[in-house]
Amino acid sequence: MSDTPFGFGLPPEEPEDGDEGKKKESPGGAQGGGQGAGGPANPFGFGFPGAGGPGGGDNPFAAMFGSMNPNDLGAAFQQLGQMLSYEGGPVNWDMAKDIARQTVSQGTSDGVKDASIGPAERSAVEEAVRLADLWLDDATSLPSGSGTAVAWSRAEWVEATLPVWKELVDPVAERVGLAMGDVLPEEMQAMAGPLIGMMRSMGGAMFGQQIGQAVGVLAGEVVGSTDIGLPLGPSGKAALLPVNIEAFGKDLGVDKDEVRLYLALREAAHQRLFAHVPWLRSHLFGAVEGYARGIKVDTSKLEDVVGQLDPQNPEQLQEALQQGMFQPEDTPAQKAALARLETALALVEGWVDAVVHAAAKPRLSSADALRETLRRRRATGGPAEQTFATLIGLELRPRRLRDASRLWASLTDARGVDGRDGLWEHPDMLPTASDLDDPDGFVHREQLDFSELDKMLGEAAKGGETKSDDEGDQGTEDGGK
Repeated sequence: MSDTPFGFGLPPEEPEDGDEGKKKESPGGAQGGGQGAGGPANPFGFGFPGAGGPGGGDNPFAAMFGSMNPNDLGAAFQQLGQMLSYEGGPVNWDMAKDIARQTVSQGTSDGVKDASIGPAERSAVEEAVRLADLWLDDATSLPSGSGTAVAWSRAEWVEATLPVWKELVDPVAERVGLAMGDVLPEEMQAMAGPLIGMMRSMGGAMFGQQIGQAVGVLAGEVVGSTDIGLPLGPSGKAALLPVNIEAFGKDLGVDKDEVRLYLALREAAHQRLFAHVPWLRSHLFGAVEGYARGIKVDTSKLEDVVGQLDPQNPEQLQEALQQGMFQPEDTPAQKAALARLETALALVEGWVDAVVHAAAKPRLSSADALRETLRRRRATGGPAEQTFATLIGLELRPRRLRDASRLWASLTDARGVDGRDGLWEHPDMLPTASDLDDPDGFVHREQLDFSELDKMLGEAAKGGETKSDDEGDQGTEDGGK
């Protein structure tokens, strides 16, 4: 992920003419902006074009944009205008989308550029997902969840996943936006409406730039739509990114067709789980939102940053945000939300790991090597985990992936595929964090049959509706007499 996720300026390349693009000193060395040598400093630090001596020392626009070549100035000022004029929600998603697309177009650090998907790549992905679903039929009782299989470019991945990023990030960004307005003393807030509005616009832009850069970088590494354990793409659509799959398998010494097929197995397994466990998506997203609700913003640090912010050095704000402005509440509710999320992610990833291994082991010679590579990739974290750690101090990392995978494998041995997958019928039937410590105890424990309870409740509700209808009909008859 970018080292400057909250930086406000565009990251253009240094022009060849160096200082030629900078503002020249005004004749006679006079300073503009109405400030003499001994005049009071501008309390907001904003200078005016032409002010500040060589290099525009007091001119934030010269400091931010002076080293650009003229062709970049228009885009820079357009971004600044977009930043200050934004009046939407807590995140400037138009900016996020633009920056994500720009990041994708620049290519990854190893020089690999995005590319349109050709017919051959599209056909290869469709065939891999079709074969993966066929193999998974023997490894799980959950039917296929992939209505279609698609091959995406990185840019297409950005377009398809932004709605889900919006759902995940907006609750946290809204809290930060409110906090940015609260840093002013209460008696000043009534008089500082425009300033508060500008601060919130800047907050929306900060999150927009942060998310845009993070999503753009992530688009250069993901291989599908479920890499982080959450369904980022449209429901029922198994998606793979051929250009990233090729980069992923480049140094593994494994045939590229096997790599594609193994990753198709993982994508298709995730799709089955999210398609046929209707409560799972809301359970995961609810856990993220529940954790976010317990986040408090360190307003004292924010006050210090805002009070000392030098527009010529926006990296100050970025550094302060990266050092931890989001502090989780040390409450039972917050701890429960975090435990619920971490356990749910581990159970999802552990189930996918176990099911995919069962399907791939008899058929792919590289199954063990690919399994270990993917486990390490998830355990060490990547851009997605860094994004959430920066935003809300939350890492979307299944810390107990191996424990969960062993538990699901033990359940398969003890209860069979149907007994194992039947646990997804109700969230209260799933293993807990303590069960991961004692998998044998959970495997051999007598389980409640929630299907019978649900059936009884459904019949009771249906009976109540029938009775209500009968009473209504009786009332109509009585009224007509």
